[in-house]
Amino acid sequence: MWRRVARLSSLIRSSKASLSNQIQPANGLQILEAFSTEIQKSAKGRNHHRKKPPFITFVLGGPGSGKGTQCLKIVETFGFTHLSAGDLLRKEISSNSENGAMILETIREGNIVPSELTVKLIQREVESSENDKFLIDGFPRTEENRQTYERVVGAEPNIVLFFDCPEEEMVKRVLSRNQGRIDDNIDTVKKRLEVFNALNRPVINYYSGKGKLYKIPAVGTEDEIFTRVRKIFTSLEVLSMLSPQFSIPIGVILFTLTNLLRR
Repeated sequence: MWRRVARLSSLIRSSKASLSNQIQPANGLQILEAFSTEIQKSAKGRNHHRKKPPFITFVLGGPGSGKGTQCLKIVETFGFTHLSAGDLLRKEISSNSENGAMILETIREGNIVPSELTVKLIQREVESSENDKFLIDGFPRTEENRQTYERVVGAEPNIVLFFDCPEEEMVKRVLSRNQGRIDDNIDTVKKRLEVFNALNRPVINYYSGKGKLYKIPAVGTEDEIFTRVRKIFTSLEVLSMLSPQFSIPIGVILFTLTNLLRR
């Protein structure tokens, strides 16, 4: 890894001008969008004690994709705060607040909690935290969720992780882990996967088109999968050290480092 970083440093010093000519501006801008914090679109009422805007990572994947386990590893290794939309809704219900009663009644009636309420719960947690790095787990589930988040918060996520796992592997994991729904069987799990694909795929495709999506092959042991995850966040940490030292556009640095890490 560090040999590659040294190689990158040498490459940047020796060919600033040629890099600018070789890399199309659209590519640099697209990669820059994926990693840079949208400073001019900071959320209303954010924590004024925070020295920089929050770095938001959406984490997507179907039931049994292993995203929950990987979130715990990311938190432990890189110091992110893990937020689950489902956990926040349950916490609000248990608080006996006015919103909690409404959420409980909505769920009892078989309806979906309004996206704006879920987004505001996420926003409240982000704004009240002293941390500046967040994993938003399992959200957005739908295009309507996504659009509401961007409208309310005024910004897109910095990056999106998608744990891509074959259906048969996810079914096997859910049925063997003795967690979650007590009535899970092969038919109910497959139905949940159908719903996930129908609702979440448009979100995945959207962020892929924006250049913000990292598709992580989610087959293998937990450690093998985390090796793939680690590469992404390690590259971000390296960039935070490298970028102030060079005057070339950050998009060029990002594009070059991403390609080196993929070799």
